Amino acid sequence: MNIGDSLRTALRAVAANKLRSFLTMLGVVIGVGSVIAMIGIGEGTKKKSLEQIQVMGTNMLTVFPNWRRGGVGMSNDVPTLKDEDVPALKKAVPLIEYITGSVGSRVMAKYKATNYMTQVSGGEPQMAIIRNATKMHAGHWYTMDDEASARRVCVLGWVTYQELFGEDNAVGATVRIKNQNFEVLGVVSYKGGAGNWNPDDQIYIPLSTAKHRLLGRTNLDNILIQGKDADLLPITQTMVEDTLGQKRRNTTGDPLFRVMNQGEWIETMQKQTQLLSILLAGIASISLLVGGIGIMNIMLVSVTERTREIGLRKAIGAKRESILWQFLLESVVMCTVGGLIGVLLGTATVFLISGLLKVPPVLNSQAILMAFGFSAGVGLFFGLYPAMRASRLQPIEALRYE
Repeated sequence: MNIGDSLRTALRAVAANKLRSFLTMLGVVIGVGSVIAMIGIGEGTKKKSLEQIQVMGTNMLTVFPNWRRGGVGMSNDVPTLKDEDVPALKKAVPLIEYITGSVGSRVMAKYKATNYMTQVSGGEPQMAIIRNATKMHAGHWYTMDDEASARRVCVLGWVTYQELFGEDNAVGATVRIKNQNFEVLGVVSYKGGAGNWNPDDQIYIPLSTAKHRLLGRTNLDNILIQGKDADLLPITQTMVEDTLGQKRRNTTGDPLFRVMNQGEWIETMQKQTQLLSILLAGIASISLLVGGIGIMNIMLVSVTERTREIGLRKAIGAKRESILWQFLLESVVMCTVGGLIGVLLGTATVFLISGLLKVPPVLNSQAILMAFGFSAGVGLFFGLYPAMRASRLQPIEALRYE
């Protein structure tokens, strides 16, 4: 009997006990499907997170006050970031393309009878470029004249616009922010952000207006910087730290600021999501091992049930290798078919859960091949012992078995 005959015999044996074969394959189906689903959802989450970071701006550095080293808690009066730091950085660091100070707070905005809690961000007009918010749905951004005059004008993010105006025209309308009237100059197009700092859930106003008329701030909450070259961003960061470090330190010499590199955010996010994907895939792989143990158990039972059949086949001339291949192929067939079903189940799960979580579905071809190949390997590994046990049966003893 050749391999083809052994395969046909194995397929007939699997088909003869459909329910038992399906229940045996179930562990492999769940294992393969879980691996593909976990990795796919993890990759989709990573892609969504990176997109959310990128919509906040490109080639960006953000300078934050280091409150813990300021010695006065979360107070805006800690002398960490001042207005004069912005022109000083612009002059000292030639790799800076755009820079602005920024302040912000959660505020209640009102239009007619609609109230909505949102984030107000004050910055100079170049914040539109730094924050990658130049594409307008309607209207335009405020200008340096508005900044110099501290005018009460604003630009709405897409979510804020939808919450306050729905589909109505917002340009030229007046919204109340902390009981002050602001004229809407424009609406930024949808960017697709999320989280605590959603660029769509914003009201942008001139920095001078935010500091002196709305929020009453004396210092800056942060400084936003766009570098000229993404490849030189680490050098830009070092130059910014050196420049600010000359005058923004506490009595012990520690810096009263910290600089966050957008590239570091992306790298950190990639490492975290990669680690999570590996962890989830590892947990899901346990199902494959459990499924393999189940297959070994069923194959041992099958060998016991078919002992007389094995003895009869050996008595009429079947070789040991033929018996080995028959039972080994039965195990591999069940794992392979289970793997195929698992691939389909995992793919469907990726699209289903991605839709519920609102993240892009990502099918990792390497993960699919790895999971499917592992399922076939499980069939070989856990099917080998029962197949060897069947092939070693003595014909006379097997025929006598009751």
